[in-house]
Amino acid sequence: MLRIIGWMANIALFALIGLLFYLSIPVEGEKNIHLKPASISGIITQLSQKGYDVGIIDKYLMVAIGKPQHGWIYLGKKKMHRLDFLLRLTSARSSFHKVTLLPGETTVIFLRGLSKTLNLNETKLMQQYRKQSLFREAGILAESYHIPSTLQEKGVIRSLLKYSTRAYKKLSIQMTDQWDSEGFNRLLTVASIIQKEAANKQEMPLVASVIYNRLQKNMRLQMDGTLNYGEYSHIKVTPKRIKGDTSTYNTYRHRGLPKYPVCAVSVAAIKAAARPAPTKYLYFMRNSKGTHDFAKDYKTHLKNIKKKRKKG
Repeated sequence: MLRIIGWMANIALFALIGLLFYLSIPVEGEKNIHLKPASISGIITQLSQKGYDVGIIDKYLMVAIGKPQHGWIYLGKKKMHRLDFLLRLTSARSSFHKVTLLPGETTVIFLRGLSKTLNLNETKLMQQYRKQSLFREAGILAESYHIPSTLQEKGVIRSLLKYSTRAYKKLSIQMTDQWDSEGFNRLLTVASIIQKEAANKQEMPLVASVIYNRLQKNMRLQMDGTLNYGEYSHIKVTPKRIKGDTSTYNTYRHRGLPKYPVCAVSVAAIKAAARPAPTKYLYFMRNSKGTHDFAKDYKTHLKNIKKKRKKG
């Protein structure tokens, strides 16, 4: 009996030594990881897919230590002992900054504000956007985002673009059964003009119809919103500006669409650009109510102008 007890004690000792050794093995990965809600087995699978050296032993250790958090988890180190790694999974969580890209805002203005909110370098943010984005403008969907406070410029842009590109691809496949970045750039360009010009969501398909109808007739779009690009996002469009701006954004001087989108867009604007209302409208103007009056011909358009002038 004493021999059996001694034998079992030796096994337990060796097992304990083995466990302590296993827990001391370094684990390497990212300082920030994102885990979806799942069972402990599911968490182990996610960690493996992200390149972490974990397995069945870690599963049982997690059962004893506690279930890991989900969402963004800030580990603080790229390399640590296994026990430290497992403990941080159960207790650490990143702090977030909520940021909102308003529909109609331009990338340069958005990133300027983002740099202040996150205390990051504005120039580096713009450089990363230009490097990573498929689109010169509107690469980031107008939406609210929760950004981990630990991300730097590259990570912030990568996170924003990853979400936006996924959303764009899903929308494109839903509406056109395919994903083509060049074709989608044109759709975003139309959507951005709609975003700048429409007074509300209900008007968006109507504004879209005006854009396509004018393009079909080879008429200049002549829309002020196209001149509110980049740094000019909030600058009032004046006759002097119209005369002096030689870019393709100036739809008073150039026929067709600008080469690139004007601003960030909402899902509603994209859908309107893909599915314009079936109208023959060629003109619209803001009325005294803050919405727009639409017209099929210039004569009716002039009447709408006079009507507004009478109402002051």
